[in-house]
Amino acid sequence: MNLDDENESSNIVDRRGDSGGGPRSLGGIGGGRLGIVGMIVVGGIALLLGQNPLELIGAVNGSGVGGPQIGQPQETAPAKLSGEHDRFIARVLGSTERTWGKLFPQQVGQAYPQPKLVLFEGGVNSGCGQADSGMGPFYCPADRNVYLDASFFDDLSRRFGAPGDFAAAYVIAHEVGHHIQTVLGISDQVQKARRSGGEAQGNALSVRQELQADCFAGVWAFHNRDLLEAGDIEEGLRAAQAIGDDTLQKKAGARINPENFTHGTSAQRMRWLQAGLQSGEMQACDTFAARSL
Repeated sequence: MNLDDENESSNIVDRRGDSGGGPRSLGGIGGGRLGIVGMIVVGGIALLLGQNPLELIGAVNGSGVGGPQIGQPQETAPAKLSGEHDRFIARVLGSTERTWGKLFPQQVGQAYPQPKLVLFEGGVNSGCGQADSGMGPFYCPADRNVYLDASFFDDLSRRFGAPGDFAAAYVIAHEVGHHIQTVLGISDQVQKARRSGGEAQGNALSVRQELQADCFAGVWAFHNRDLLEAGDIEEGLRAAQAIGDDTLQKKAGARINPENFTHGTSAQRMRWLQAGLQSGEMQACDTFAARSL
């Protein structure tokens, strides 16, 4: 990617010197009142669960911002960026702010509230509880922050065989996709629906939520084609392929078990990233209404 002329986001928080970590105890998928896209998606979730869409819409809209706050995030000043690695992350986040800042009024009918991206090392205490670097980048709906240990990009290259700047940018854009789901109320819908169903049903909903975040990352990439260089899209697709549930289970030497999938197969992740890349429209990302993923 050519990000030389991209503005650096001021929403980067540096907590790499803080103590944190401990056992994974992330809780609660947050959200809020349904946006326009969320109203469309809730119908798909209700049909999957065999519920009346109006009942599920009412339950979500009456709930306010969902998700328990297990841990309290620390107030930290914006980061002082040091080195090209930091600046790359800040520019990618800046490009998402610019892109969604334009698309939200057009496709959603509301302003886009920007998330913060928290850089950490080893472990971190978020609004969703404590987490360590081993779980990879994540989004916490309770405090609406993206959390990133930049060492994950080394893992993406070395362990998963998906090097490249666009592969790294896709990971950030995917986590921003979860922020969009929270703003639109989709995350809250999914959390409520998962609580009312069994594990297999909950995993199936999680897959659709993750694939939608992949699609939103594709929408971001569609609107930033002028920043892409030769081979960038292939880098993103390789990253999507490398972190598919079936591929990860196979690499771990485990039996491939679709009932345990929570993020989607490699083929599904590539398909929905491409769906956003080809359309540039949020409406194309309704994974909950899709009969086939």
